[in-house]
Order: sequence, then C-alpha cells, then structure tokens
Amino acid sequence: MRKVKKKVMLILTTLLSLTMLLSACSSSNDAATRPEPNQKEEVVLKGYLLGEAPKGMPAVLAKLNEKLKKDINATIDLNYIGWGDVQSKYPLLLASGEDVDFIFSADWNYYVEQANKGAFYELKPEDIAKYMPKKSAAIDPTAWEEAKINGKIFMIPKTTPDSNVFVAVLRKDIMAEAGLTEVKSLSEIGPYLEAVKKNHPNMIGLNLDSQVDLPTPYQQLMRDKIGYTGGPFGGGPLAQGVAYDFTDPTGKIYSMVEEPYLSAQRYAAGIMKDWYDKGYVNKNPYSNKIRSKDNFVEGKSAVAFGNSIDIASTLEAAQAKGIETYIIPSLMPNGKVPIGNYIGAGISIAANSKNPERVMQAFDLIMEDPSYVYLTYFGIEGKNYVITPDDKIGLPEGITADTNTYPPDAAGFWFVNKALFKPMSTWPQTYIDFWKKQDEYNTSDFALKGFSFNSENVKTQIANLANASTQYANPIYIGAVKDVDKAFDELAKNLNSAGLDKVKAEVQTQAEEFLAKKK
Repeated sequence: MRKVKKKVMLILTTLLSLTMLLSACSSSNDAATRPEPNQKEEVVLKGYLLGEAPKGMPAVLAKLNEKLKKDINATIDLNYIGWGDVQSKYPLLLASGEDVDFIFSADWNYYVEQANKGAFYELKPEDIAKYMPKKSAAIDPTAWEEAKINGKIFMIPKTTPDSNVFVAVLRKDIMAEAGLTEVKSLSEIGPYLEAVKKNHPNMIGLNLDSQVDLPTPYQQLMRDKIGYTGGPFGGGPLAQGVAYDFTDPTGKIYSMVEEPYLSAQRYAAGIMKDWYDKGYVNKNPYSNKIRSKDNFVEGKSAVAFGNSIDIASTLEAAQAKGIETYIIPSLMPNGKVPIGNYIGAGISIAANSKNPERVMQAFDLIMEDPSYVYLTYFGIEGKNYVITPDDKIGLPEGITADTNTYPPDAAGFWFVNKALFKPMSTWPQTYIDFWKKQDEYNTSDFALKGFSFNSENVKTQIANLANASTQYANPIYIGAVKDVDKAFDELAKNLNSAGLDKVKAEVQTQAEEFLAKKK
C-alpha cells in the first residue's frame, strides 16, 4: 500500500511540475521561455477561413502579423473561401496539394470527412501541451474527446461552445401595419409579408441569398414540427439525406423523405410555395450574394435571418438607422435548441503543412491571449472598438455599427475564447432581452450529443445526394415548384437513386454503436 501511495505521489508531483512549467511558458512573452520549434527562421503561415474579409481586414491583419512576428517569428497569409464556394472549393483545396498550413474546420463543414481522408495533421497530446499551453489551461478536456476521429485529434476546437439559436428578425413598424403585436413562429408572418408587398414596393419580404439564406426560412418552418437543426449527416445545410429528431430520446435515424420528416418538409414546403406564389420571396435567390440581414439594414429585405451571435451587428446597425426590431427565435417543438458543441468551429492544420508547430503556437495566441482575441474578433482598439468607462466594449466616437469596417464576428474568427469578452455597450435592448433567454432555450439533453458520423464508406453516395439536392430540393426550399407532392416524389426518387438507403444504413450502424457505448 505504501508503494502505491509513493507512486501516486510521484505522479502527482510530476504532473504539478509539468503544469508549473507550462504555466511559466504561457505567462511570459520572453523568447527564452516560450516553446520554440525553430523560431530563428521566420515563416509565413498560409490559411483559409470561411466567408468574406471585412473592409478593415488588411489593417487588422497587418497588426496581427506585427504581433505574431514579435512573439513567434511568423506571419499569416490569410485567404477566404466564399460561402457559395465551400462545397466545391474546400475539399479540392485540401486534395490539390496546394501549400496550405491551416483551414477553418467544423463538424458541419467536412471535419470528419476530411480527417478520414488524411487531409489534416494529427495533433498529438504531447504537442498540444508543448505548443499550446494557453489552450491546454483554458479548455475542458472533453473538447479534445469530441474532436477525436478514431482516437486521434485533427482539430484545435473552440474553448467555449456557442448558443446556436437561429433567429428571424422583423421590423416593428411593418408589424404595426400588419396588426401584429406578437409573433412566436415564422409561420405566423403571412400578414407581415402581405403588408410589405402592399406598402413597401422597394422591399422584398424574404430577400434570400444563394449561400446561407436559401434553405433557412424553410428549415425554420420545419422546426415547428420536428427537431431538425439544418444539415443531414455527412451533408451541408443545403443537402437532403439522413437525420434524426433531436426531441426523440431514442436517437432513431430517418431519411428525410420518410415520416416523420416527410410531413415536416411538406408543411414547410406548402408555406414557402404560398409565399413564393404571392411574391413574398425574391424570384431568383441563386444569383443573389447579399445576405438577408445585410439587405434588412438597407431596407431591401423585410426579414433578416441569422443566429444568436451574428445577428447582433445587424440589430445594432438597424437601431442606428431608427429601425425598431423584433426577434423570433427558431425553436424545436419542445421549445428548446441543442447547445453548440466544441467542434462547431475550430482550426485544422493541413497534413502537408511544413510548420505545424508554428501554427499551433499562432492559434494558441489567437484563440486564448486576450490581446489577440480582441484584435481578431473586434478589430483595432480606438478604430473599430473601445473599452468604455464602465468596462464594456463600445464603438469609437463617430463610428456606428453600419460604418464600422470590422464588425464583431464578421471576419471568420469564430473559434476564439468568448469567455474573455466584456459585455457589449452597443447591444440594443431587443438583443439584451433575447440574450437573457438563451439558457431557457438551450439544452444538452439529446440522444446523439457528441456523435460524429464517419462518411468514408458512403462518400460517393453523399456526393450524389448533394447533387440531387441542388437540382430537386433547392426549388422546394424557396417555394418555386408547381406541385409540392410531385416535387417530393421527384426528390425522393432521385435521392433513392443516389444511394440514400446505403447512407441511412451506415449512419444507423454507427449511431447504434455510439448509443451502446453510452449505456
């Protein structure tokens, strides 16, 4: 027994010493105390984020590179993959052998698929501890477990899971015209859209873009009937395929063209067709690249779609223009929304990166060091944001949410540690009231929490499903079909030909194994 105690004490002492060593490394900017692969040679780290660079990005990137050069003798060559190009460009970029060091990664954006293809560099625990001491100290160890694919880690996940409540935003002045004082679901906005059509000829009720908004109102309508978050297993948000009902405690797997999913889809499709036929939806979202939330602020869309985080800047900009807003949270039939996970946003290092250690060091700072976090998320202090006397984040004098060249959350650094943020002084009361309800909406009580689907065995079928969805599901999403029933018959026929049954069987097998391990 004494020998066992001695061994335990030895282990604890060793761990304590290691912790103190790592803490010392992370608390100093002195080159002698930082982990150092080979910092004598300056390196340029080429990377990709999603979306589009805000106007103020060049100035922020110059400041970021100035700091990185000083701290780890590295700079970043930052590039963006537009939302409309993600499905085609993202996998191609990693497969082409192009000189890439890092790329945005997420469970909803091909993380599992690309990890299984060998596109990402394996992050070993000892390297994480050595090169990412700040991250190691801040993150819950379960985050690394979530990031594991076949027992190996291929992503630096975010430290703070987000509350992912999808929302639709209305204008209170048009609600008054329509005689509406309270709206609980998107399905109730018919009179609002009618008032837009009647009284605002230069505004479109639902002015959807081709990249993010196209399936969004449809999916919010589906959520009235079923616990669907948007995006099937192995597919993107525009795809049809295999899913499960988040409100079902059994975790049963369904194809989206069988019950109960089919009824939820028919319900949403019927409403969208009615709105499209009445001229409430822009006729050709496929060619529109401007988000509804941006057109909302410009008075060109009567509804803005977003989520609990990215909608804040829209509400601020609307308030600056005197537009009073009303938020409709998109909740499941049980009034809840699944809480975000750790791998909903992160960074993966490309397998062919020549500087993986330096990438880890860079993102240890970008994700966890307050000065880097504020720079990459909020921009340059004094130019894009200020700290107010009451210790909140505000806008510099003369700058509004509409004129800010680097709006918060706009640059794709969604993985920074948001626990480091101070409150925002610019939030409208509408948003503050909504934010206070986040805990009421969020739930982590769902059967397949933490489940990551490995699509390697059915990657061909999933690609076929995506192609079939583009042709046969996209028109359903916006309501541009002559007959809803016939449109679903055609969709189901083509999904089945694409290999839907095989994908369902593969998801079911993996989900059953996952659930068996949880018992």
